[in-house]
Amino acid sequence: MTIKITPKTNRQVHPGQPEPLGATWEGNGTNFAIYSEYAQCVYVCLFDRKGQAPTDIIPLTRSDHAVWHIRVEGIHPGQMYGYKVEGPYDPVNGQRFNAHKLLLDPYAKAVFGQYDNSENHLQGYAMDHKEQDLSFSLLESFAHVPKSLVIDNHFDWQDDKPLNISLNDLILYEIHLKGFTAHPSSMVKHPGTYLGLIEKIPYLKKLGVNAVEVLPVQHFFVRDGLVSAGLSEYWGYNTVSFLAPEPSYGSKREPGVEVVEFKTMVRELHKAGIEVIMDVVYNHTAEGNELGPTICYRGVDNATYYSLVGVDGQPYRHYLNDTGCGNTFNIEHPLVMRLVMDSLRYWVEVMHVDGFRFDLASILARVKGRYDKDSLFFKLIQDDPVLNQRKLIAEPWDLTTYQVGHFPYNWSEWNGRFRDTIRRFNKGDPRQIQDLAWRLTGSADLYGQDQRQPHNSINFITCHDGFTLSDLYAYNQKHNEANKEDNRDGSNDNHSWNCGCEGPTDEDSVNRLRKKMAKNALCFLFFSIGTPMLLAGDECMRTQQGNNNAYCQDNELTWFDWGLIDRHDDLFHFSQKAIAFRQHYSILKREKFLSGKDQDHDNVPDVLWFDAHLNTPDWLNPDLKCLCYQFDGSEIPSDLGDYHLFFILNADEKEQTIELPQYDGKQWYRAIDTDLPAGEEFCQIEAEVLLSPPERYLAKPYSVVVLIGKMSS
Repeated sequence: MTIKITPKTNRQVHPGQPEPLGATWEGNGTNFAIYSEYAQCVYVCLFDRKGQAPTDIIPLTRSDHAVWHIRVEGIHPGQMYGYKVEGPYDPVNGQRFNAHKLLLDPYAKAVFGQYDNSENHLQGYAMDHKEQDLSFSLLESFAHVPKSLVIDNHFDWQDDKPLNISLNDLILYEIHLKGFTAHPSSMVKHPGTYLGLIEKIPYLKKLGVNAVEVLPVQHFFVRDGLVSAGLSEYWGYNTVSFLAPEPSYGSKREPGVEVVEFKTMVRELHKAGIEVIMDVVYNHTAEGNELGPTICYRGVDNATYYSLVGVDGQPYRHYLNDTGCGNTFNIEHPLVMRLVMDSLRYWVEVMHVDGFRFDLASILARVKGRYDKDSLFFKLIQDDPVLNQRKLIAEPWDLTTYQVGHFPYNWSEWNGRFRDTIRRFNKGDPRQIQDLAWRLTGSADLYGQDQRQPHNSINFITCHDGFTLSDLYAYNQKHNEANKEDNRDGSNDNHSWNCGCEGPTDEDSVNRLRKKMAKNALCFLFFSIGTPMLLAGDECMRTQQGNNNAYCQDNELTWFDWGLIDRHDDLFHFSQKAIAFRQHYSILKREKFLSGKDQDHDNVPDVLWFDAHLNTPDWLNPDLKCLCYQFDGSEIPSDLGDYHLFFILNADEKEQTIELPQYDGKQWYRAIDTDLPAGEEFCQIEAEVLLSPPERYLAKPYSVVVLIGKMSS
């Protein structure tokens, strides 16, 4: 079906230019350019602030390379606009044009307005059951969808420059931008916003983190089923606009305010020495499968933007769904690849972010459906002088492939092996020590090839997806009933332990054990070689009441309760000290993998492994749950002199008497023992406790001990 649109305008227009794509303000007017290979005609629709119906409908001129463009005089920043695209509606052959639908600009740099999620919201961008899907409707969508916005990129950056903190020195802190300050206890002026985060910079500094990894802040869509169920798209992994910041995180509902406030947030974080890493989602869009809404790409050029598959003799009717989100972005198409690259460069050059964490990154590197480390995606980023200097972090898996350790040399990866092994060992699972040794020392078995280094391993124990650290030791099972899916959603493979009681309890012994397990986990995180990532709130026992898939919970279940810091101040201070300890002892931030050999000719290898009796561990013993090891601090040049760090990891339910190696002129000092009472478990640096007797140490059940061997003062 083809629909003809009647143009209307009194404005002065010119053909304009096909580059750059998007709406570009040029002082006296704005150039509009959009790619659509299969469109028959494209119109830009201009709106006043009411946004109910267009004031102007202007046809664009097609270039030789399927870019439609027009320059409209007198159009300035703040102008709302959208596109209508005429073309065939032929889902069997991949075409889903519908000129009744107002479409967002794929290159929109700001979005204003809201989606109509009322009972009749589908009229806005959906539905004709005769077509067996929701992408065609004869009803106009003008009043039911947000509009793209012309913006001015000017901003007073106040000489802001990239911080370029090395990955060796980085302490990542994963936050949800809204959830970090949305709770009433945050006491900020603008809760749940970009500006709200600025107010919490002193807290970030106090804790000791120097980078925030922010869950998606690109403009996203809330799925209809969540709205009707009274839920939300809280995490934001349902992106619509890849160049536009999420407007709901702005402090007020004014066109483009979120752009300025995002830039302000980045600038102020940089002033405080804190980098900004964006969690980005380029593997799919919010339009879902063939039953999803037509918001942007589906109506602009469905056959270009999406990977399509045939079913029952209909060659291109359905969407490839390797993401589990209804569709897969067709990254192998040159124009789609260009959009992704242009988006990344925009966030670096114009918005000043320091790097990216790529959701389901293995999908982006597929060639003919299979992961390929030599893919065009990797090559383009490697050759790009803007992007190859930024931090690149992969979530190295998707629904069908697990690629931990297999990304290019300049990429870091969320190390899922680290997470799983630490969780298993910490609660006393058998057969863990051999894999544990790899994880503690930078995972050389995964990253020791292709010029990669320990910092390529992003070490984490918890993240937004799964249990919080508190819940990891309070629940044996997930409790996702609030998600209204009968507890079927979320992973069943959590390697958690409730320490003897499921959920909250008044039993002091259980609560003490849970707190100790959390402190153990923080030691594993910050004292392992690699780049650590802490989930916001793990430093103060933030709980989601056993919900390990809180993607739809935009409420106090997921928001950061700032009262927890006072209620669990011992854990907060422990976290502070653990971060400071890591930053002080450079051996924990080494750039190269350990060799097990003497590198500095002091007759002490860079790492030594022991059982409780100073013997080489029986790595194949399934029942060995206590592992000791020593780092030779003198291997790394520093002003700390000749020292050793000796770690005792006792995940056994029994206490262990640990024999200690002896060195001429050195004595052993206790720095950390997680079994000691709150406030006593962590000594101040350079105020450690001298051991007596010096030959052995009694490690209590489920505890971590760190000793320092140094010359006696």
